[in-house]
Amino acid sequence: MTAMRAFNFSAGPAVMPDAVLAEAAAEMLDWHGSGMGVMEMSHRGKEFGAIHEQALADLRELLAVPKNFKVLFMQGGGLAENAIVPLNLSQGQTADFVVTGSWSQKSLGEARKYCNATEAANTQGNGHTTLVDPAQWRLSNQPAYVHICSNETINGVEYHTLPDLKALGCDAPLVIDFSSHVASRPVDWSRVGLAFGGAQKNLGPAGLTLVVVRDDLLDRALPVCPSAFNYRTVADNDSMFNTPPTYSIYIAGLVFKWLKAQGGIAAVEARNIAKADLLYHAIDNSGLYLNRVAKDCRSRMNVPFYLRNESLNDAFLSGARERGLLQLKGHKSVGGMRASIYNAMPLEGVQALVRYMRDFETQHG
Repeated sequence: MTAMRAFNFSAGPAVMPDAVLAEAAAEMLDWHGSGMGVMEMSHRGKEFGAIHEQALADLRELLAVPKNFKVLFMQGGGLAENAIVPLNLSQGQTADFVVTGSWSQKSLGEARKYCNATEAANTQGNGHTTLVDPAQWRLSNQPAYVHICSNETINGVEYHTLPDLKALGCDAPLVIDFSSHVASRPVDWSRVGLAFGGAQKNLGPAGLTLVVVRDDLLDRALPVCPSAFNYRTVADNDSMFNTPPTYSIYIAGLVFKWLKAQGGIAAVEARNIAKADLLYHAIDNSGLYLNRVAKDCRSRMNVPFYLRNESLNDAFLSGARERGLLQLKGHKSVGGMRASIYNAMPLEGVQALVRYMRDFETQHG
């Protein structure tokens, strides 16, 4: 961390790699001798075409996306995809949702505008602190798809292994909202029909939405689906049916290059595990802090925690800011604290947070 850079624990838009920001700054006025900045380029020009092509290739390599999947760069974020997915996949039939937190609850509510969206399971009764064994899901008879949020940004719950619907006797495609842990670990594409996520947590700045969709699911859109949201239309036009979020794609492309330089997804996952283990260990061995999520499904990316004496919350946040530890306040719907430790958060940032937490506990415990 330089003298001017704090450790940013925001859930999104989130911390970016220093190297990416430095490269973007150096290229702001002139990209590779073109005489233009990327923000000024036509999305149909050869310059941006090269940026787009490289970003797509690097992402496919990083995530090991099979050839029978299309990678789409779209807009609207996860909230928009909550409508775009049922417009494309439901065919007006039943879709099943496993509700494990705030985001999957939003997905269910939005899908009900377009299809018969039903709850296969809901962990609200335990405060969304555990996951339901897929064998206990109440799946519909031949649902159009089954939706999960594989990492709940607000509630701090993560599927460390994706459910195998075929093992449950269900042939429906699995849809995953992987917004807050995409590129933090490998994806078992044999279990996935469609994955979507906003870029503003692990992939780049806000404005870009990633959709990875299996080829056989491209032609199911409802007649009312807008053309710009129709996966087939977007795929056939190489994500350029309408003007794409060009600068966000460019920055994401730099992040993909950075991830490759770190050793790829396997190396990044190992570092993410080390960071999460360090922080959870500090919480679990404290008399002041607690995390309420079951240990077998704790998120590696978003770590919510609480002070047992909540009257100390403001003092904790104020002291954190003084040490350059930013954006630790928990989501308003759940309170407490939250440390989002995405790929770009260095181990040093987590170490600094843990030192502060211990010092604060010594002072106030």
